[in-house]
Parts: sequence; C-alpha cells; structure tokens
Amino acid sequence: MVFLAATAVATPVWADGAAADACASKLGAEAGAIYAAARPGVAAGGDLKATITDATKALVKAGKIARADARSNAQAAGACLKLI
Repeated sequence: MVFLAATAVATPVWADGAAADACASKLGAEAGAIYAAARPGVAAGGDLKATITDATKALVKAGKIARADARSNAQAAGACLKLI
C-alpha cells in the first residue's frame, strides 16, 4: 500500500514537468534559453521569481539573450515554469 501511495504522489509531478516542457517547446529561442537555465532550480523547489531573475541576468551578462527583450522573455518562460 505504501508503495502504491508513493507512486500515486509522484505521478502528478512528472505530469507537471511534462506539461512545462511541452509549454516550453513553443517558446522562442531566448525564452527557451531562460526556461532551460531556470528549470533545474524551479524543479528543485527554488523560488520561481528569484530563480528566473537570476537565470535571466546570467544569460544577459553572458550575451546569450538581448537585454531589451529579457523581461518579456522571462515572463514567457515563467508561464511555463509555473506548471512544474
């Protein structure tokens, strides 16, 4: 019984991760980069906003995404990351 209960609890987490990944597959390149950088921290239970902000700032500083569009791309990535 305990094993079955643990399995039932774990299944929704996988489903949410799959839903988040499906959402992310529709993002543009820059929003997708933010999603990929922030996903491990969010999945580990990190603060959503802080994790996205840190990932976005790091990508801007590295020249991987444009600063001008960082906020809108972070918001798009965040919409998917909320599904985790």
